[in-house]
Amino acid sequence: MVYLEDKKSLINKGITQLLEIKDADIRLLNLHQCRHAIDHAIHIGGASSATIPMVSLFYGGIIDLNIEQPTATDQDIFVLSKGHAVATLASIYADLGYFDSSILENSRSLSSILNGHPGPLLPGVHIATGPMGQGMGVAQGFAIAGQRGTSFDVYAVTGDGELQEGSIWEAVMFAGFKRLDNLCVMVDNNGGQLDIVNNLHFPYYGLAGSFASFGWRVMEVDATKYHTVYQALLAFKYGERDGRPTAIICKTTKGHGGFSNFMNNHKTSIANELLVQESHLQQQQRKEKEQTFSKFLNSLSAQEGYHDVVTVLRQHATGMGLKLSGEGNKITQVSKGSVSVKTKKAPVRNKKINYAGEAMPKVEKGKSYAAHKVIEQAMQVLAKDERIVSVDSDLASTSGLQAGVGYVDKSRALNVGVAEANMMLIGEAFGVLGANVWISTFCPFYDWKVLRRVAVGHQERLEVIADQGWLSEGHGIDLTMVATAADLETQSNGATHMGNDDALLFNEVAHLKIINVSCPQQLLGVMKWIVEGNKGIVYMRILRAAAVALYDANFTFEFGKAYTVRQAANAQAYIVTSGRGVHESLGAASMLEAKGVSVEVVDMPTIDEGAIQKMYHSGKPVFIVEQNNGYLWTNFRKVLFAREARISTQHLYPINTSQPDGLHYIHSGTYEELAAHYGLDAEQLSHHILETLNA
Repeated sequence: MVYLEDKKSLINKGITQLLEIKDADIRLLNLHQCRHAIDHAIHIGGASSATIPMVSLFYGGIIDLNIEQPTATDQDIFVLSKGHAVATLASIYADLGYFDSSILENSRSLSSILNGHPGPLLPGVHIATGPMGQGMGVAQGFAIAGQRGTSFDVYAVTGDGELQEGSIWEAVMFAGFKRLDNLCVMVDNNGGQLDIVNNLHFPYYGLAGSFASFGWRVMEVDATKYHTVYQALLAFKYGERDGRPTAIICKTTKGHGGFSNFMNNHKTSIANELLVQESHLQQQQRKEKEQTFSKFLNSLSAQEGYHDVVTVLRQHATGMGLKLSGEGNKITQVSKGSVSVKTKKAPVRNKKINYAGEAMPKVEKGKSYAAHKVIEQAMQVLAKDERIVSVDSDLASTSGLQAGVGYVDKSRALNVGVAEANMMLIGEAFGVLGANVWISTFCPFYDWKVLRRVAVGHQERLEVIADQGWLSEGHGIDLTMVATAADLETQSNGATHMGNDDALLFNEVAHLKIINVSCPQQLLGVMKWIVEGNKGIVYMRILRAAAVALYDANFTFEFGKAYTVRQAANAQAYIVTSGRGVHESLGAASMLEAKGVSVEVVDMPTIDEGAIQKMYHSGKPVFIVEQNNGYLWTNFRKVLFAREARISTQHLYPINTSQPDGLHYIHSGTYEELAAHYGLDAEQLSHHILETLNA
């Protein structure tokens, strides 16, 4: 009698042998990439050491993928956090049929969609990653989503070099707390980095214990062999789950699997002679593994009681894209089968949020409202659509998001604590899956490095959509960054919390829509605009203290439009402003009117290029009033330099928090103290403008 456990053992042994055959196929494709890359180079060291973990995952029957529709939400998700291993990912994805193998040639060139790091230009890749540890946090976000509705597992590969990034540990802490037992992270513990390929800059003492201390289940395996990695993945996929995410620490060496020490380098251009030698040795090793498997399968076929084992292994080989051939039941060759492109164009996503307009909060002109209360009440209506998700970072009291979304569904109102990078990464994950995501913290706390990478991935999505690639309309990211305590609103917290430079810094981030909200009615209009969908990455700066509503109930927000909030028939000058500055400017205009001076006040929440040109050509003085270091003033100059043949700044007067000796940070003080100190309160504005006009 053949026992079931014996058959399982034989099946696992056969699959391990098949994985070893596939290993050579993927390594040969990696070498092919290197030979045909624009610079004849790949990140060979990390791509090689990640091959055994990734081949085990993709060909071991572990990960459940819908290759035809990579954006479908009823499948597992893979994230290559260590983006330097893109060669291995690309080889596997070409072999699986996400795209044609011709993509593997001419990589890294401007004309190729296969870059030095992965991103959504490449079919089947969800986010752009590099070596910065950020993919780990996005994978954690996917796992949170994977525990809702249609459940799925999430797999990620990170590197031990990446573990030196702080964002990794923000994700590790939160994933353990959230009991994400559908998350499996494989750590490529190859012991090398860019500067020191055979050692880390500092050693990890008890890496397994570090993960375990945050509530993770940890397995340490020898990742120079297939059976140990494969068994660990089987334990995750089919073993009992107890609420702990899984970390598989794959102990290996940089460049493992290569036959030359040259393969141990981080990134290198490989001479053709060495590529020929490596390819020959890989082919030779593949032949040996092929013979070993054929002998094993033939021996089972010759014995009674093992027919079902042979059938399973034959089916598994076919699923791996391998072709078994020979005479009768005897196998003499295991070759690569033909690969066809399976991935189809993703269906269009409808991103418009459904909500009852009559149930939205009512804001009455002339009355005062706190921004976070408006957001809270609006979200109680908007969040009835399950695509609304919010993430705060221990400042939910200033955003209103958690209270509003949580009123409808607490599971969609997350708070990650003081971990702003992790907040942004989780937000990106939900955005990729099609949600309308809102994240929030104080203006200066957003992580520029994370934001830039998110924007890179978003850009790639937009490029693919525009080029009629694998993504369709609606597959961009809808991510709203609610930036609280803008300009002088932080008041007495101290220089580290003051948001007087954030808009100016983020002004240089591509694809970021910056909105500086002046009043509760405008805020409500902006929110309604955002939930129409397909607005991309929005940086919405809101006031912390209550403010008077300046607009009527029928106000409609338009991006790129300025609004005249105080008209004057024979205006002698314009005041252009935004945020709290609008209220001070209106006060200044009233004081000036009492002195016989007529000014028009223009609220510019977003940059209106036409309005800037119109005011410039009027020949009248234009006062650009801001409670920050000059975001509007910077854009005035950009617009005029781009559109005008000749520019005179004679009638342009910036009034902001920058000083004659350069930019600086703002210290503590009450709003009244700070506004007065910088000459930005109504009284001093009116005095400054009057002096200038009379000069």
